[in-house]
Parts: sequence; C-alpha cells; structure tokens
Amino acid sequence: MTTPAKPAAKPAAGGRAGMKKELPEHFKAYKHVWVFVELERGQVHPVSWELMGEGRKLADKLGCELAGVVVGAPDGGTKEAAAEAFCYGADLVYLCEDPILAHYRNEPYTKALTDIVNTHKPEILLLGATTLGRDLAGSVATTLLTGLTADCTELDVDADKSLGATRPTFGGSLLCTIYTLNFRPQMATIRPRVMSMPERVEAPVGRIVEHKLDMAEEDIVTKILSFVPDRDANKANLAYADVVVAGGLGLQSAENFQLVRNLAAVLGAEFGGSRPLVQKGWITSDRQIGQTGKTIRPKLYIAAGISGAIQHRVGVEGADMIVAINTDPNAPIFDFAHVGIVTDAIRLLPALTEAFRRRLSPHSRDRLAG
Repeated sequence: MTTPAKPAAKPAAGGRAGMKKELPEHFKAYKHVWVFVELERGQVHPVSWELMGEGRKLADKLGCELAGVVVGAPDGGTKEAAAEAFCYGADLVYLCEDPILAHYRNEPYTKALTDIVNTHKPEILLLGATTLGRDLAGSVATTLLTGLTADCTELDVDADKSLGATRPTFGGSLLCTIYTLNFRPQMATIRPRVMSMPERVEAPVGRIVEHKLDMAEEDIVTKILSFVPDRDANKANLAYADVVVAGGLGLQSAENFQLVRNLAAVLGAEFGGSRPLVQKGWITSDRQIGQTGKTIRPKLYIAAGISGAIQHRVGVEGADMIVAINTDPNAPIFDFAHVGIVTDAIRLLPALTEAFRRRLSPHSRDRLAG
C-alpha cells in the first residue's frame, strides 16, 4: 500500500519578536561575512564552497562584502584556492601564507585566523563542521571570547544584523535558533552537504589582502613527524553519493540489515543507517546518517524501517527524492518523504532487490546514478 507523502513542513528558524534594540557602538567596526576556506594538502574541502554560497546570501541581505579566508603554505595550493573563491562569489580574499602552515596544527592556524579577525573585524565568520573546522572553530571562538553555534542546519539574519543559527537540540528532538547578541564576530559551523553547492561561475581574480603570520616554528608545541593517508577502501562515502539506501530499527535485527546492503549493491549505491543502529553495533559510525552522523544530498534516498525523527530528518531532507518504507502510517518520516510506502521493509526489500536485479543492467545503473 502506498500513501501520498505529506508536504515537507520545514521548521521555522524562529525570530526575536519584540527584542529589537540598538547595537553597541563598537559593533559598527565589525563588517562583512567571511568563510574559512578549508585547505588540506592542496585540496579545498567542498564544504567551503557550499558555505560560500550561503555566505553570499547573508552578505546580500546585509548589503556587505563576502570574503574568503585562505590559510596555508606558499606552495600548498593557497593561490589556487584564493582564485577559486572568486568563482564561488567572494568579493575579496584574506590570504595568510607561511611554511609552518603546510599541515594543519591548531596553534598556528588559530593564531593566523584570530589575528586576521582582530585586524579586519568580520561581522559573521563561517566554518565547515569537519574534523579540522570543528577543532579550529572552537579554539578561535574561545580565543576571541565570542559565541559559536555548532552543526547548524539553517542560517539567516534579522533586522538587527544578528545571525540566527538553527540547529537540533535536546538529543535531536527540537530545533532551536541561537543568536550571539553581545559579542562579535558571530561564528557558526555547518556540516558538509547541509547547504546546496552553488554554481561555479568563471571569474577573474579579485582583491587579495595578504596577512603575515607572526609566529615561528619554535613557538609551536605540536610537531608533525609523518603523514599516513587513509587508504581504507571500505570507508563510506555517504555525503557525496548519488544513491543511498539506509535502514533503521524497523529491520528488527542485524541480520536483516543485510537486506539494505543487498539493495544498495544492486543499485550501485552507498548504504547507511540511523543512530540506534550504530549504538547497537549493527553498523559502524562512518555509516550513520543524521545530524550526529553524515548529512547527505543524494538524488535518491531509500529509508527502510526508519521513523524519521528530527535528528535524522536534518541529515537527509536535502535529497532530491526520498522513498520511505515503514509499517507505521503515522511515522514522522512520511511528513517529508516524497514517496511513502506503508509496509514491512523486511518483506519489501528482497522484492525490490530482485526487481532491480532483473531490470537494471550496468548501463542503466550508470544512468540512475548520473
């Protein structure tokens, strides 16, 4: 039995009605929206460009400039990253180059970013909620004595030019909007794939403001002796998969989760699951989907036996097509799924797998993924 999916009711970011007030005089020195461009070993993390697109929207609302901040070694792709920032909407780029910035270490990166902030005073500073970004954002906010809202799912600004940063709270059961009213800059981290990737538009290199790092190698406690890349072929790539199949507690047992793996294999898809499955040991943490796991934006997402609480919803609602399978017609996932199927996933998944196996050739699977 199929049921038409209910309209996706996006939670409101919230407001501060009746709280409008005159901002402190010293706030006037803080202007513009900044995005930290995460660069590691010559590669820019895609979340940087996703944030550049969101930063562009905020800057346009505020009527200010959008700036990228690039930190790294002179031969580590910094010039290329700075040039690319203009193709994603930046009006200017702050560039800090130094050989001791070749590899990420908290001390020199915190020093570089806080010095640039104290010199040029941004109103809003955005970083990706990656391993690097979370480490850096926390130490920068602490050093600057300002507020930081982590793992945001939505950003907006109000009439007071205050950043409203929305994130799940109380174990993912509620969404709240947090404002940093009395401190600047206003900082937030956003998980990869939460925001859509903006269109890249070829653009000439614009204004670049260079900043010198006032630090020496002997000032840094942490030393990098060697770098060993992760070559785990089985590591999940959920965030950038075009097709994802996931399971939840409705599958009833770890053995039944193999049904999800089987369907994913036939579709040439990635597989994952909800947080309770990680807690039970059915799947590894790198395959968890949701606010505390991976945020995904696939072209097709099949959720089998997942109830669809807020924690899971914010991790998948960017998908182009969500197909939900659940025995409970009142499951929250049907509120935002595009197609809802009310049935037992344990019975339906084998039938789907066999149907796709018969009908999909390798070429048709390529078309599905493309």
